[in-house]
Amino acid sequence: MRTSRFRTLQLASVAAAIVASCGGGARPNELRIPTGAGGVGFLPLLMMREHGLIENHARAAGIPDVEVRWIEIGGPAVMNDALLSGSVDFIAAGPPGFLTLWDRTRDSAQVKGVAAMTSLPMYLNTHAEHLRSLDDLTDEDKIAVTAIKVSIPAIIMQMYATDRYGAEEAYRFDRHTVTMTHPDGVVALLSGSSEVNAHYTSPPFHHREREDPSIRTIMTTNDVMGGATTFTMMSTTARFHDENPELYAAVLSALTQANEMIRADLGAAADVLIAANGGGGFDRDALVDVLGDPEIRFTTTPENVMKYAGFMHGIGSIANLPDSWRDLFFPGIHDAPGG
Repeated sequence: MRTSRFRTLQLASVAAAIVASCGGGARPNELRIPTGAGGVGFLPLLMMREHGLIENHARAAGIPDVEVRWIEIGGPAVMNDALLSGSVDFIAAGPPGFLTLWDRTRDSAQVKGVAAMTSLPMYLNTHAEHLRSLDDLTDEDKIAVTAIKVSIPAIIMQMYATDRYGAEEAYRFDRHTVTMTHPDGVVALLSGSSEVNAHYTSPPFHHREREDPSIRTIMTTNDVMGGATTFTMMSTTARFHDENPELYAAVLSALTQANEMIRADLGAAADVLIAANGGGGFDRDALVDVLGDPEIRFTTTPENVMKYAGFMHGIGSIANLPDSWRDLFFPGIHDAPGG
């Protein structure tokens, strides 16, 4: 009981802090959207902000005075709490964090996905000579991830542990993970830190780390998932979807256009990422090469989300198993060849 009350107070504090940082509640026709954890996976949001895409599509739908507030918060746990507290209207995160929220809110806020944003691998990088796989981890080894338990790397390592050691060992590697932003993880790894000697990261942070010859990749999410997987996706509540159909449609159209613009002009997209301090230390040409990596795809189609759902349900991380990926998303993208 004491733990439950503490958690409730903790969530209330987080929500209050977010409201304060956002300048209070929403005004009519105002959207509040966090920009996310940074990097290539959140580039579609940056494109939407830079080019006023939501505002443009809203005007075309007859809503001329929409104001979008882009909020600098990140991390799946904080963003989930922000959405549930009403401090933001949409959030963008990875499928595991989303699935936890979808499961928790089936009888309340009914959070569902708007669309995917990107599909790309994540990479487990290290400078530790003794680490050739997760199986080599010792009590002294620590892996930087954006969130313990619920981030993509955390779930991927749980999948690996289950496959190799059995379901009872699903959380075998959790004790080796520490929460750290991607930029901080890069700094820790490149500094040769003994406290954090591995980093499960995404582009372009991965590419920056691999420029150091002492750092190598020992695992990717594709190794475990068996192919392309949604990395970031947008979600919102049923209330917002139902009460603001035109505005919701404008956001989905803006996301679709943002991905089209990235694919059409990688150089212009790189400029936007660099301007937002999301270039990971790369110059423009190098970042264009990163964006052109064939394993990085800017798409609204969900990919391999059901694989996450099946695993998380199997180990008890979520109580409900969707019948299909369409149960997880609002109808706007049900015609997509998702999975």
